[in-house]
Parts: sequence; structure tokens; C-alpha cells
Amino acid sequence: MRGMTGVTPTRAQRFAAVVGPAAQRAGYTGHGSNARLARETGMTESSVSRMLKGQAIPDPKFFEPIAAAVDLPTRTLLVEAGIISEQTLTETAQSQVASAPPVTPEVAADALGIHDPVSRQMLFATIEKLRRLENAPEHRHADGTGGIAAEQ
Repeated sequence: MRGMTGVTPTRAQRFAAVVGPAAQRAGYTGHGSNARLARETGMTESSVSRMLKGQAIPDPKFFEPIAAAVDLPTRTLLVEAGIISEQTLTETAQSQVASAPPVTPEVAADALGIHDPVSRQMLFATIEKLRRLENAPEHRHADGTGGIAAEQ
């Protein structure tokens, strides 16, 4: 990836190219903006200045506070800093989904914070009814898609 000058930007420059505009969108503009960003992230003002000028990448312990301050995903900072690659993130996410156990109605109820026994039974009954409807031949299209809700 080469810039307009034909020179490949450094990681610090790529990091600054992402964080700088995000910081401006988040309101870090004008006199004192570096000091305010430093206070809100725990960094020194000189470190913020070097980061925004593309001269240095901050210590990764500051990535979460930076991400929160400038409203960027932490993963974006990790990728731009060269700590992880987008490919690694994608492969990790895919393997986690592939290895994740199936969600049971009980797990779903717990995740949704449904603890009342009557409410849980209502949820379980609704799920079971939807499963039966989904598997009923009269509610499926010839191509195997849809169901009663899709036809309405």
C-alpha cells in the first residue's frame, strides 16, 4: 500500500491516518485537544502528539482508552498497529462460530435474562412451536425457504 508520493507509509503513519480523523470527529480539535485526549486515555500529551503525527504507535495498553475516546473499534487499532491482521481476526471469528456449541432454549433464556419459571416455559413453548412450523411440509416453499411468516 503506497501513498501518493510512492512511499509506503509506516505503521505509525497508518495508525495516525485512522486515529487522527476519528479524534477530530470525536471533537478533539483546536487548542488543548491533545491535552484533553491525553487526560482521557491516560497517555502523556507528548505521546498523543507523536501518535497523531504518525511518529509513534502507543503502548497497546492504551488502545482501549483511545478506541473509546475516538469512537473506533479496538480491533481497528490492533490491525493498524500491526499487532494482529484482519485475516487473523476473520479466521478466529470463523473458528469460534464453527466450534461454538448450539444455542439451547435454556442458554437463550439465560442470555436474555429470563429467569421466571413461567416466562421460561412460555419461551420454550414458543420455540418448540416455531420449530414444528418450520419443519412442517405445508409451510415450506418448493425451494426449501420461508415459512408461514415469510408468506404473509
